[in-house]
Amino acid sequence: MAANSMTGFARAAGASGAWRWAFELKSVNAKGLDLRLKMPPPFDRVEAEARARLGKALARGTCFATLTVQREGSASAPRIDEAALAALAAAARAAAERAGLAPPTMDGLIAVRGVVEVAEAEDDEPAVAAACAGALASLDEALTALTSARRTEGEALTRVMRERLDAIEALTLAADANPARKAEAIRARLAESVAALMEQGRGFDENRLHQEAILLATKADIREELDRLKTHVAAARALLEEGGAIGRRLDFLAQEFSREASTLSAKANDVSLTAQGLELRAQIEQFREQAQNIE
Repeated sequence: MAANSMTGFARAAGASGAWRWAFELKSVNAKGLDLRLKMPPPFDRVEAEARARLGKALARGTCFATLTVQREGSASAPRIDEAALAALAAAARAAAERAGLAPPTMDGLIAVRGVVEVAEAEDDEPAVAAACAGALASLDEALTALTSARRTEGEALTRVMRERLDAIEALTLAADANPARKAEAIRARLAESVAALMEQGRGFDENRLHQEAILLATKADIREELDRLKTHVAAARALLEEGGAIGRRLDFLAQEFSREASTLSAKANDVSLTAQGLELRAQIEQFREQAQNIE
């Protein structure tokens, strides 16, 4: 099973009778699954079913599902409120007589708000039901295209993350084999430090210095960090091989990678090890950025 990206776009259109519609789906990164639907009436009656279908197909990400609808050949039907018109006409004539003005005209009266109402033609229930079913079919079509797009991008992200894992592994092995980690090199650096201290004055306790040197050598040992980095690389590769909704686990591993690399850099007692630690952190950051796009 391949890993999926959380980003994608798809569109599907359809028609039934006088109804024309288009379903657009857009998904972006998110910590969880967030479905945001926008469906005009009378299609809002199937919002619950649309939400259920989206939730079944997607595991993570914010998905914007927008349905746009157009009804053709359904002219609005104007209706005159004759009672309101009659009352308005009587009042207008009386006022015009008192003021010595011309009597009101029909076009002036019907322009008054509330006299003329424009009512939409009543919906044909069987036609609406058929259109709603067709809109759900278009949703399924768009959802198939969206999951395909997310899978394609997920495959590309997987390739990039595998390259980053290869680089992380290579740097880990290079740090492990770094000559600065050999006992002879560590002993020589400690000897130089001890010699420098001895030259600065008298009265140093050589036994205490020996104990301090052992303690410093222990603190500078990065064996555990290297072993954990190797383990994390193997775990990340296994997750990428597993596929599916692995984004959260990859993000957790990326944090563990970063923690070990930071400790390694802090313990590094040689310029070459420090440089390897910095490059390791850069590769891990690139891995983390890609992992945050995975579902």
